[in-house]
Amino acid sequence: MSSNVLIIDGGGRGHAFLWKLLQSPRVGKLYIAPGNGGTGKIAKNVLIATTDIKSLARFAEKNSIDLTIVGSEDPLALGIVDVFHRRGLRIFGPTRAATQIEASKADAKRLMREQNIPTAPFQIFRKYDNALKYIRKHGAPIVVKASGLALGKGAYPCKTLTKAEKALTEIMLERAYKKAGNEVIVEKFLDGPEISIHALCDGKTSILLPTAQDHKPIFDGDKGKNTGGMGTIAPVPWVNAQTLQDVNEQIVRPTLQALTEKRRAFTGCLYPGLKITTDGPKVLEYNARFGDPETQSYMRLLKTDLLDVFDACVDGKLAELTIEWHSGFTVCVVLASGGYPGKYKKGITIFGITEAEKVPGVVVFHAGTMYSNQLRTSGGRVLGVTAVGETLQETLNRAYEAIRFIKFKGMQYRKDIGTKTLKTQIHS
Repeated sequence: MSSNVLIIDGGGRGHAFLWKLLQSPRVGKLYIAPGNGGTGKIAKNVLIATTDIKSLARFAEKNSIDLTIVGSEDPLALGIVDVFHRRGLRIFGPTRAATQIEASKADAKRLMREQNIPTAPFQIFRKYDNALKYIRKHGAPIVVKASGLALGKGAYPCKTLTKAEKALTEIMLERAYKKAGNEVIVEKFLDGPEISIHALCDGKTSILLPTAQDHKPIFDGDKGKNTGGMGTIAPVPWVNAQTLQDVNEQIVRPTLQALTEKRRAFTGCLYPGLKITTDGPKVLEYNARFGDPETQSYMRLLKTDLLDVFDACVDGKLAELTIEWHSGFTVCVVLASGGYPGKYKKGITIFGITEAEKVPGVVVFHAGTMYSNQLRTSGGRVLGVTAVGETLQETLNRAYEAIRFIKFKGMQYRKDIGTKTLKTQIHS
């Protein structure tokens, strides 16, 4: 029997989910709210905001939706899963209480402290003056973070005291992230490469996905402001089995166990961002959903039917499922609007996607796009150019070859995605 599916997402992550779900023989009608210029070609775009919970629930009831998949974090933080559960609707994602692990970085850090989960030493502040005094006392390098949801942009690794003071001013006084900056975390700067870990959870069982590595800063060489993510590679070849075991035993399992003990059992995808330090893996922050652009990479590698994966999580049957992955590597390079992550223009015509997808192994996922006579830009991160290949170098070559065909005025992207890992491989 086929399943009608609703995805709640407007970006590249939602397009990637749709692309993979279309490969399932069990999928019936596919809807996405609100979707974008690319998703409308393969599913029905539903013009309901991701935060309009009541309208989304009514749509699910009216259209006989068998499974709703929540991509973006805002509806999770607003309690969409709780609302759907009360109406007897099946939905993939954590409850509002469980989502606090992402919605409040301060709560997450307190949980890490309670459970001895490895993380950077930190202090939490609600008053600007107290935070400023602490920063000046401890000096740089130091990290300043907005506690609430900030679209991945609210963390400032500061190498100088001046930058730390500026970050604090932006978050707490200028309200760059509105109420997300009511509370800030100031923590020790950790040295070491960063990786993304994703764990599928059904409230009892968890399964780790392959490692991924995002590239957050806007410019090459990890320079400039943090973004929602400018590109990913997966898997990360230098992460060995022992490190993954340490992550599972020291971070993922104790976190899930603690949430269960607090009556906040987690179902969905737990995504801790980690630094791999000389003292082992340490948590930078938790996310309560799939990452973007990590999802775009994962969907290219996943061999198992995605609907089977979501169903197993929702129905508490993850222990019965074996998740298989294709060999080789995958890459996602994000093409962004000029000015992003600051102000940028919308409505700019996009050319060349059809030609780009003729490159072997390449699929282009839409994020900030819309149709108005022709395909145009509508967001900061516009497209995710993904590629697969047997080696990381081959995969990167394919992605960057495809990018040469795509054009829109002001287009910017990082030209060094995966470069650090390639150098590590060469010298190891």
